Amino acid sequence: MTARSRIAALGVLAVAAAALTGCTAAAHGTTTASTAATSAAKEPLTLYAAVAYDAMVSKAFTAKTGIPVKVVDDSTGPLLTKIAAEKNNPQWSLFWADGATAYASLDQQGLLGSYTPSASYDAVGKSVVPADHSYTPTGVTLVPGLIYNSAKISAPTSYDDLLSSTFKNQGGMNDPAQSGPTYPLIAGLMNQFGGEKNGVAKGEAYLSKLKANGIKVYPTNGDTLHALETGQINYGLIQSSAALGEVLTAKTSATFKPKVVYLSKSTLLPANLAMSKSLDAVQKKEAGEYIDFALSSQGQALMQKADPAGDSLFYPIVSGGTPLPGMTAFPTAYQTIDPKFWGPLQGQVTTWFDSNVK
Repeated sequence: MTARSRIAALGVLAVAAAALTGCTAAAHGTTTASTAATSAAKEPLTLYAAVAYDAMVSKAFTAKTGIPVKVVDDSTGPLLTKIAAEKNNPQWSLFWADGATAYASLDQQGLLGSYTPSASYDAVGKSVVPADHSYTPTGVTLVPGLIYNSAKISAPTSYDDLLSSTFKNQGGMNDPAQSGPTYPLIAGLMNQFGGEKNGVAKGEAYLSKLKANGIKVYPTNGDTLHALETGQINYGLIQSSAALGEVLTAKTSATFKPKVVYLSKSTLLPANLAMSKSLDAVQKKEAGEYIDFALSSQGQALMQKADPAGDSLFYPIVSGGTPLPGMTAFPTAYQTIDPKFWGPLQGQVTTWFDSNVK
């Protein structure tokens, strides 16, 4: 996700395999992937997802296996609210979204089943696989990807640069209460500045200084990018896929030439698939097949095809995978954060941010 900021309706379309065979899922809203290959022996799966490639991957999976997949597409926040509301009667089989902190929280609540995929991960992938296999990473982006207007300012070289007079009143970022990738961004800054012992206090101190230097807060990636395009700001701290998409698609001019830079250290933001612990044996087997399909060469290719200016701009973590052309090189300095430590702090940190920085 980009974590995208799509706000989709939550209505669920009925599964009507014959009528919907071959339909292409919409980018917003609840969709159903089905095929004539559907077999009565198969049990349908319901995928809650906040990634732009969910419908395309699900349709191909159904075509290959005959397993119907109903895709409920929305932003991460509303989906987590839905999962929480259904805690005692889960209506979902799989959940696919950016960020590990939310998955750690679901795991701590006993809502996730475990699964060990057959795919081989590269070194980056291995660094984001949880020890208990309660969720499965399918690719990574980074937070922040720092996008800046090179026609107006030079690239900063450190987070401290952003506190200097050169960058005063120049920057913007998203609101963690509305933007899924932004809490992991903030948790990553806190982890880098003070670690798990002192990180919250030191992170708050840094963000307070950033606020004093004039950083503006917008709801989501799209709003921050709009502010960049219209000259309200000249740099933005957002998710790398959104930043790279802007660089690849923006109409440049003498006054607007966006570029992306990674400051040391950006935080890995894995997109993850997890299955509900409530699945019966047949559904658990099918959910495992779905996860393996997403990590297969066919699944990874579909993920890279579905949204080439957004969520498809992820860094593959399955061995042999390569990012899409035009993406910046994967940074040499990055970090992972412990989602089981930082996840439970999300409410506290978000409340502080909205009171002191927003």
